[in-house]
Amino acid sequence: MKKLLDEISAVVEKAFEDCGYDSTYGKVTVSNRPDLCEYQCNGAMACAKEAHKAPFVIADEIAAKLSCNDMFAKVESVKPGFLNMDISDKFLSERINLMGKEEKFGLEENNNPKTIVIDYGGPNVAKPLHIGHLRPAIIGESIKRILRYTGNRVYGDIHIGDWGLPIGLLITELRRRKPDLCYFDDNYTGEYPEEAPFTLADLEEMYPFASAYSKEHDDYHQEAMEVTSKMQQGNRAYRALLDHILRLSFADLKINYGNLNVDFDLWLGESNAQPYIPDMIKDLEERKIAEISDGALVVNVAEEGDKREMPPCLIRKSDGAALYATTDIGTIMMRVHDQNPDEIIYVVDKRQELHFTQVFRVVRKAGYVKDDMKLVHIGFGTMNGKDGKPFKTRDGGVMRLSNLLNEVEDEMYNKIVNNHPVDDDEEARRNAKIVGLAALKYGDLSNQATKDYIFDIEKFTSFEGNTGPYLLYSIVRIKSILNKYAAAGKSAEGKVILPSGSKAEKDLMLMLAGFTAMIENAAAEYAPHKVCAYIYELANTFNHFYHETNIMAEEDEMKQASYILLLKLTKEVLETSIDLLGFEAPERM
Repeated sequence: MKKLLDEISAVVEKAFEDCGYDSTYGKVTVSNRPDLCEYQCNGAMACAKEAHKAPFVIADEIAAKLSCNDMFAKVESVKPGFLNMDISDKFLSERINLMGKEEKFGLEENNNPKTIVIDYGGPNVAKPLHIGHLRPAIIGESIKRILRYTGNRVYGDIHIGDWGLPIGLLITELRRRKPDLCYFDDNYTGEYPEEAPFTLADLEEMYPFASAYSKEHDDYHQEAMEVTSKMQQGNRAYRALLDHILRLSFADLKINYGNLNVDFDLWLGESNAQPYIPDMIKDLEERKIAEISDGALVVNVAEEGDKREMPPCLIRKSDGAALYATTDIGTIMMRVHDQNPDEIIYVVDKRQELHFTQVFRVVRKAGYVKDDMKLVHIGFGTMNGKDGKPFKTRDGGVMRLSNLLNEVEDEMYNKIVNNHPVDDDEEARRNAKIVGLAALKYGDLSNQATKDYIFDIEKFTSFEGNTGPYLLYSIVRIKSILNKYAAAGKSAEGKVILPSGSKAEKDLMLMLAGFTAMIENAAAEYAPHKVCAYIYELANTFNHFYHETNIMAEEDEMKQASYILLLKLTKEVLETSIDLLGFEAPERM
């Protein structure tokens, strides 16, 4: 189903062509003066010089040509040469009825679907998720859902940090606390236990201690470095401990990401890319893509036209240690081998821009990716407190993500019980969890990802304004009307949406008709905030229609059924949209 704006443009372009002008001048846009018209075309202004005619003469010709087309209720030529258009109620209602019957509301089939990998997790093993993990999780999840909805094959990859010094620190501390474990017996040749000799709580306590201790004790730090190196080189005991750490961490991460309504298709980490790295380093050296500089192996990635200094990409340090860039290059090679993607997207803090520029240039220079493969870094801004600085706990620490979720849920619960008497406290708690997650996610996603934003729990949990709770309340309001209609023994089955009888009704139809264009645009620009902007405007338009229209009091059954079908479609579009953002609406609030 062609997008509405494209359909209107096609008709206007044909009119320009029939009048002897280039059809490209017939491009139509949504009016920037909705008080004057719904759509506009300024092509006559651009066409005038080429046609050697006054713009208003051309506009008059096109308006005369279009005036007999049933698509339009009004076509006006306005000096000095603008075309103002309103589409007809009949044409719009027919389109809305078709939209309600079409899969995905008439979204055009993707004739060129892509295979895409999105890297959007990035937690480290044995460490609890904190608020720094919030933005990549919910932005990446939404982009994944939007790209899938538009017909692509998308793999979400958590990309766990499971290979560096943190693992060495944990094993070193474990050896100090439990030296008698079989993992530390060099003569042990048996199978290692299936049960881990520690709990996740042990790991979460050990890591910060070991990290702080190593910074004050060089011998401890050196020991951890040696353990890390042995683990990376395949030490059987240390690999067995790594497996224990990963199993415990994965189980906990799945619960915590599940609470965010975030899931991954690939639970892989830095360690999974390690088999590719030795051959990759050898290849870079042999083909002289990499060179030795001050004992380290580097790839020069500076290009003509760089507007800032571009340092070489460090592949191997002088002591032989690999780095994040090395692992990320190996991970790209692994993804090319396993998924053969057309595109890899990284949803990572914007402060990592230089790192990804270097990595992308290395893999292109080495020919490790196809020339037409897209490598994209979506660098997101920080979530700040009201002081404009990165959000912290009251005592200045980094807040655990679970604590943030609990804080938002509690705030939402208090607002729910204070606004309305609660008969069922358990339902109120359930709703607080659903609405609280919507408040948090919408509060984040409604901002452009690259920008910093202020976390304001009072604003985010409000039922008024541009917030998640306001959107859910609008959906619940529609559900309530539909339920009342059904409870009255009525059904809109077999009925149709009639041509609009008011401006508020037509405005709602026009907003619905813009859904597919919005989704295509949001997918093309990896922009969940465009979905947020659309559904906020749709909710506002619905609420205006609701207040202007006596839906349940309407005596004309055909007209009432038309209203009900329009509300049903509005609900479905809103529910589809919030699912793309990663949250849902309760049945009642």
